Amino acid sequence: MNPGSKGWLKDYLEFRQGLFQTLAPEGRRAAHPDFSLYHMLQPTGLMYGQPVTSGLYTDTVTWKTKDKLKVMLAESLISSSLLFHDRSITNPEEMSDVMMKTIGRITDFYVHVFPETAISSTTVFGRKKSPVELAEQILEKRIGQIDIRGNFWASFFQNSLLFLDIFIFGQWIHTNADKLVSDFFKYEREELRVSLVRVMAAAAHANHSLEKEEKKLLDYFLQSAQLSTAKRNECREIFAKGVSVEELNLPTNNSWILKKYYLEIAILTLWADKHVEDTEIFFLRRLADVLSFSNEDVENSLLAVDGFVLEHWKELGDLQERRSYEEVSHQFVERMAGVAARHKARLMQEVRSWEELHAILLKARSRELDENEKQSLRGMLVKVLKAIPTFAVVSLPQRFLTLPVLMQIFPKNFIAETLEA
Repeated sequence: MNPGSKGWLKDYLEFRQGLFQTLAPEGRRAAHPDFSLYHMLQPTGLMYGQPVTSGLYTDTVTWKTKDKLKVMLAESLISSSLLFHDRSITNPEEMSDVMMKTIGRITDFYVHVFPETAISSTTVFGRKKSPVELAEQILEKRIGQIDIRGNFWASFFQNSLLFLDIFIFGQWIHTNADKLVSDFFKYEREELRVSLVRVMAAAAHANHSLEKEEKKLLDYFLQSAQLSTAKRNECREIFAKGVSVEELNLPTNNSWILKKYYLEIAILTLWADKHVEDTEIFFLRRLADVLSFSNEDVENSLLAVDGFVLEHWKELGDLQERRSYEEVSHQFVERMAGVAARHKARLMQEVRSWEELHAILLKARSRELDENEKQSLRGMLVKVLKAIPTFAVVSLPQRFLTLPVLMQIFPKNFIAETLEA
């Protein structure tokens, strides 16, 4: 598929249809749709405004940023629709039918909620465009509204707003597209964007000092949010004065993934001034309490953000000026080690029940493993970590988790104790 050429959406749908067996099993629907959607979106970077990978497509190195974004947006909207589909899909024909209905819903959604993306339904010669052609052109127009820049923070606010497209679409697909419904979702679109400013303002003022880097965040946001003049002025006032956690009044709609988004937006805002201080960690815990999250949820989100950054350090050049790799990696390993220590018994049980892993660990005690054996051991230890619920939800940075790093994460004397038991 060439996402830069005409007809890319048709090619994408055909590709996705071929993945029915891996995308449609009951296991995909076992978790709450919000958890599944987060697990799908978080590793792609879309929530953080950094389209580093397109999920289903892995060979995207040569793709332009806007091409990555439009495929990622299409993929996320379709996946959201499938996750919230109310019946099991049992064969490829049903999958095809659901996807084509979703394509029509995507067009309706953008025409009604983002009227600036509307296009003519016919060609210059009067031919009626197919639903796939319409959806492709609307998605391209939506991505075309984004000003792609090299700066992490500009990209962050330009692109991470696409997450709200996906969130609102998840609600839209359960409604009928009349004027009252359209007006409600256009209002929600603006309110959700203003709520991000409240979160950023609270985070930026968390250490009682508004840094110059943090002041730039509002300008980046306003350049991309397409708010009314009145809302832009309201945002500037909120950011200048700050807002307490208790006054945030966020429109969470009791949505787990939306609350998760707010929490991780706050974490990235704290990154803007280069350091996350103790007062800012205290702020995150207070924010989590307002969002009905636990301290463990805060740790999970810190792990998610740090892990994403470590996995894609080379691609996130601007962040390299903010935090040193050593600082981020040390902090991440310490957090993972803390979680592993709390679940030591579970990890030991997992290793003991895995005959192949147990055997290779015994072998490692008597001689040096060769490279293939080391890679095999590394992969198995990463799978063991995923037995911990935290690491089952958070996408672990595969490239970062080398065997020496894993040895720092597992509890001290873990392997010796496991083998001797």
